[in-house]
Amino acid sequence: MPESLGQTVVALGFDFGQKRIGIASGDSLTLGARPIRTVPCHSNAAVDWSAIDRCVREWDPAVFVVGVPYNMDGTPTALTEAAAAFGAELSARHGRPVELVDERLSSREAEDQLRHRRATGERKRRVERGDIDAVAAAVLLEQWLRERSRLPRI
Repeated sequence: MPESLGQTVVALGFDFGQKRIGIASGDSLTLGARPIRTVPCHSNAAVDWSAIDRCVREWDPAVFVVGVPYNMDGTPTALTEAAAAFGAELSARHGRPVELVDERLSSREAEDQLRHRRATGERKRRVERGDIDAVAAAVLLEQWLRERSRLPRI
């Protein structure tokens, strides 16, 4: 992680998909992440770069973390290459490093978190697919932040 002597590093996490891309922000100080938004993809998984560019300008991250999907046995999925290509394009467009991370089970964890919040009354509105994608981006970003920290996992 690009970090210099105690300076807090802001990162943006992306949960890449053919229909939507979930986006989350996080930092190396709190080791936490929060969902920002979901950006729709258009036909043939065409990325809405203008929406992503706005998020990058707003959050000014030092690094991007892009979830790359794999099957449970570790083999690539149909989206593995597309997610890696998205990360490469993100880096080329904004001149910042991209960390590719295994996103297995991040969407399931996000869905579990949202359903729990709904069941406890913390969340009032229905859980939608876009909500899951943005929370999945937060899940994978938070995991990345914790793995990169020198602090023990809780």
